[in-house]
Amino acid sequence: MKIIIENPHHVKSADIIVGIPSYNEADSISYPTDVVSRGLVQYFPDNSSVVINADNNSPDDTKSAFLNTPTKIPKVYISTPGDVRGKGNNFQNLFKAAVELGAKAVIVVDADLKSITPSWVRYLGEPLMGRFDYVTPIYVRHKYDGTITNHIAYPLLRTLYGLRVRQPIGGDFGFSGKLARAFLSEKLWNDQIASFGIDIWMTTIAIARHFNVCQAFLGTPKVHRAKDPAEDLSVMFKQVVSTLFDLMIDFEYLWKATTESRPSSIYGFGLGVVEKPPAVHVNTGKLFRSFIKGFETYGDIWKKIIPMPEFMELQKIKNVSKVEQFYYPSNLWARILFSFAVAYKNNEIDREKIVEALIPFYHSRVLSYVNRTKNQETREAEEYLENINRIFESEKYFLIERWNERIIDTKLFK
Repeated sequence: MKIIIENPHHVKSADIIVGIPSYNEADSISYPTDVVSRGLVQYFPDNSSVVINADNNSPDDTKSAFLNTPTKIPKVYISTPGDVRGKGNNFQNLFKAAVELGAKAVIVVDADLKSITPSWVRYLGEPLMGRFDYVTPIYVRHKYDGTITNHIAYPLLRTLYGLRVRQPIGGDFGFSGKLARAFLSEKLWNDQIASFGIDIWMTTIAIARHFNVCQAFLGTPKVHRAKDPAEDLSVMFKQVVSTLFDLMIDFEYLWKATTESRPSSIYGFGLGVVEKPPAVHVNTGKLFRSFIKGFETYGDIWKKIIPMPEFMELQKIKNVSKVEQFYYPSNLWARILFSFAVAYKNNEIDREKIVEALIPFYHSRVLSYVNRTKNQETREAEEYLENINRIFESEKYFLIERWNERIIDTKLFK
């Protein structure tokens, strides 16, 4: 595909790149562009730097908003062709730019950030100038922000690969030039990764390929355009989950041999942040209706995917009439998610249909969590999530046994 590049400062090399992926972010991109430029000037004055907007040829003219933002650091605009979309495609352009410019470090931040400070550049960048190749963020988020992270990406990644990376799809990352080259050499690349699957793909590759991974405290809560999980996340959900399941197939040899999780290295220190991120509205009624309707829409598929004991438990839970009383245990949620991963691997049902049929369970899991944590502060809710993660790990044997079933059956009939 033909990449569109505008390089008004004729940048030919850079030690540090700050990348800002975007699509239709003309109204928001100027703020993070200004802040990261100031961060580079303040914390990396002796390094050559560039700010790159990796865009999808946004029709709202994000390009002009970016290039017209006054900065002391040179800027480059890179875009996919007009008919090519996807966050992952933007990242691929950043990987190529990192290699071509000889960058030691690449920092990536979301284009809709409202809470970013110049310190974020330091916290995400400094570990890359030492021994680390991949940096993920730690920041305070509202307990109902990041529901795909909290209930699927983090528990599954931690259980599978044994490293605790709290925000594996946080959107704000750092990676080394060496890792950028490794990303470009990976064989697994598809439409899901080319879009919202990119974050979990990068994090998984960094862990599975044994690069040095750390987390960095960013010091301020994440404030961005948060989304109600009942309304906005189905496309992102499908792409993230499909990517997770595809990677499970590729790295089966690795996660089967991983028996427990360990903390990852943490750069910096907790700053005792007292600022609260904005509240996230959750439409609990819509989440509940999604689960109930799921029995009608996907009941036949669910019966093929979920073992009978777990399905009978779900039948009982279905009889709960009051939304605020809805709950099902975390070990059941783990087994449901594991069963869907197995079905995806076996490929006896259309994979897109499998992931689509998981959405009502995701919705009901979020509802269950909301009901349990509605009176809890952020710290209490985080402790509850930690307990859920430990339950996931304790149920890993269930995943491995079910994953191996077809292999064993095949061998019996040889």
